[in-house]
Amino acid sequence: MQLAEFWGVGPKTAELLERELGVPAAIEAIESADSRALVSAGVPAGRATRILRRANGGEGLDTLATRDARSVYRDLLSQAETYAVTARAGDRIRVLTPLRTRGEITERLDRVADATDSWRALTEGKRAAVLAAFADHDSLDGGERAAVETAIALADLGIDDGIFAPLAGLDTDELAEAAVALRALEGDRLGEGADDELDTLRQGLGRVEDLLASGAVLEAVKNEARDASEFRDAFLRYVVDETGLPRSDVREAMAGDAVDAEGFITESLRALAGELRTRVDERETAVAESLRATVEATREAVDEAVDTVESLAFAVSLARFADAYDLTRPTISEEDVLAVRAARNIDLLDRGEDVQSITYAVGDHSLDVPPGRVSVLTGANSGGKTTLLETLCQVQLLGQMGLPVPAGEAELGLVDSVVFHRRHASFNAGVLESTLRSVVPPLTASGRTLMLVDEFEAITEPGSAADLLHGLVTLTVEQEAVGVFVTHLAEDLEPLPETARVDGIFAEGLTPDLELEVDYQPRFGTLGRSTPEFIVSRLVAQSTDRAERAGFEVLARAVGKEAVQRTLADARWQE
Repeated sequence: MQLAEFWGVGPKTAELLERELGVPAAIEAIESADSRALVSAGVPAGRATRILRRANGGEGLDTLATRDARSVYRDLLSQAETYAVTARAGDRIRVLTPLRTRGEITERLDRVADATDSWRALTEGKRAAVLAAFADHDSLDGGERAAVETAIALADLGIDDGIFAPLAGLDTDELAEAAVALRALEGDRLGEGADDELDTLRQGLGRVEDLLASGAVLEAVKNEARDASEFRDAFLRYVVDETGLPRSDVREAMAGDAVDAEGFITESLRALAGELRTRVDERETAVAESLRATVEATREAVDEAVDTVESLAFAVSLARFADAYDLTRPTISEEDVLAVRAARNIDLLDRGEDVQSITYAVGDHSLDVPPGRVSVLTGANSGGKTTLLETLCQVQLLGQMGLPVPAGEAELGLVDSVVFHRRHASFNAGVLESTLRSVVPPLTASGRTLMLVDEFEAITEPGSAADLLHGLVTLTVEQEAVGVFVTHLAEDLEPLPETARVDGIFAEGLTPDLELEVDYQPRFGTLGRSTPEFIVSRLVAQSTDRAERAGFEVLARAVGKEAVQRTLADARWQE
């Protein structure tokens, strides 16, 4: 296979990778989702991620039919990546994509469930020790040494249940030998501690080079020699004392025909340094060959350690993500369905906000929710309708990636396209056209589609918006898709198709702190109200400028002054 055959690898990128990594290594990096290898070669991080996603699950990316669906997908992976225990595990999480078959999804769900159970079974102390084992060696920039040392550290913890069972089968004695060899072989030259004889030779060479650079040898030798006949012996004694080298090595390097004392010292030290460099190089070559032989002799154990650590790091990372958000395994249905009980929005959880869990369903589900292939969701401003759509999108994408979801219970069908459209306020004709081009083709294409559309009326005038939205709901039903449409125009959509349901979210007033009090759980089969009087009431109460307050009071009369006064009275009464 050629580099240019990978998606996103054009001639310049291929040339860069071939120059920096070589073709075989570059192909291996792409196929193994090694983002760091590509980035270190000079590929921008974002581009490297896109290349790897396409190479390791490109078809699944086609599920993300809209820009907003892709945005939710990226946010989910970013949140999951923060729980990665190694950089390599983070690379693998970053390139996860929606899966295309029920078998693939089930297989990954099984693995993540096993990992989560194993992680939750550990004590806090054991968890901390596992994380430390990964963290202490991840700074080594991956590679065999990092994997081997991590494997030894993990095996020493004595955890051998669940996903940690493979640790018990590792040959830690062989791995310890391999770790010493791999540690010494890192870098361009053998490191200190690889071999005692090599270290001694290097130390001696360094001391000789220091003497050459100091320029103080001549004066020191003159001070020791009583006359010229003792000069050579004085030099020999001085160099041996300063370097610790054997007398024979120094004597063999001493110049025999130097013109003067200074020349004698310089020539002798240079000859000694040259001889030591040769011996260092020879010893380093011999030791390196021996160390490589040790690594090859333990190759089976090393390879097993690398595979075990990489699999464990990925599994533990996903388990930590699932545990942090109390995620639950969804049921993957053969029906057209998206149903959740006690669902929570991950973004809100991430911000530490109080989250009201919700139950909602469309399609052929088993929850205690009225039937409806499509729902029209109405209700209060700032009532959580958009957040509900985002939550449903999170559930669908996580489930289809084979990951647990933020709900007490979830049932979802496998879809070919997720059409998620956030509210984009603009009456620009270009926006309307681009939106229709975005949401309609996936709906009319072959395959199953999930429609999640937020306030479609924001992109065109209300009259036309109601007509277009009614057509979109009708088309969704005709195409046998499932979907949720958020709108304030539900009354203008009548008559809806028989399989469509209208639900409402209701604001119930203001708190004493003038915060909007909302029941975020939709009421099924009930048209919600926008309740602008609550918003206006808050603006009136919070106004400190007289003119500004007068302006808001005009709006209060427009929406119903009595309703505004009653809202403010209720808020004060609660206080």
